[in-house]
Amino acid sequence: MDLGIKGKRALVCASSKGLGLGCARALAAAGVDLVMNARGSEALEASAEAIRKEFGVDVVTVATDVTTPEGQAAVIDAASNVDILVTNAGGPPPGSWTDWDREDFIKALDANMLTPIALIKALVPQMIEKGWGRVVNITSVSVKSPIPALGLSNSSRAGLTGYVAGVSRQVASKGVTINNLQPGIHATDRMVNLDGAAAKTQGIPLADVQKQRLASIPAGRYGTSDEFGATCAFLCSQHAGFIVGQNILLDGGATNTTM
Repeated sequence: MDLGIKGKRALVCASSKGLGLGCARALAAAGVDLVMNARGSEALEASAEAIRKEFGVDVVTVATDVTTPEGQAAVIDAASNVDILVTNAGGPPPGSWTDWDREDFIKALDANMLTPIALIKALVPQMIEKGWGRVVNITSVSVKSPIPALGLSNSSRAGLTGYVAGVSRQVASKGVTINNLQPGIHATDRMVNLDGAAAKTQGIPLADVQKQRLASIPAGRYGTSDEFGATCAFLCSQHAGFIVGQNILLDGGATNTTM
């Protein structure tokens, strides 16, 4: 399917690997030029060069921590006049409710709620001026079905979801859509870390943790960054203009809900 976005320009955050990279690759395959951001320059440059070679699109890289004011300024400057924004940030560490203090919540809110909001506020006005734009926020299945060990993620990402619910309906008439993708278990470095933490907490082998996770997924496997990216690219396409303020679950059927 032709997504109708060839020649558009997108900012994809945290896109040196994992789900962010999957989104960057899918957009590049559709002919979209990219601004890619991540904290580590080595992995970022390697991923960007691979995309340039494979898809022939223009790729600008910004190696910075986008959760800081300085990082946001650098990314926003590089992303001037983008048509598409994909927000993404690594999730806060797992733990118990007794582990987290105010500063832990502030860090989680900065990364997973306030940073996406800052980028939306900075970049959506120019989309409105052009009469077309797409914003996709990578959140988490924990917004739909909270995960006990991920209380920091549950709360901060739920806050972003509430913000998007209102803003998306205010800008839809201007040709700009804002939606959220809620990933479940995918084969990424983040999942490796969570599996390792669960194995340590339960005192069992990593393979047993992964076996337990697979048993909870009707699809019988972890998701892939490529299929996640394809969904993101569709939401950014010309065909998705009537999808507004939605939370799309990609979890292989693990969350059993009618809504």
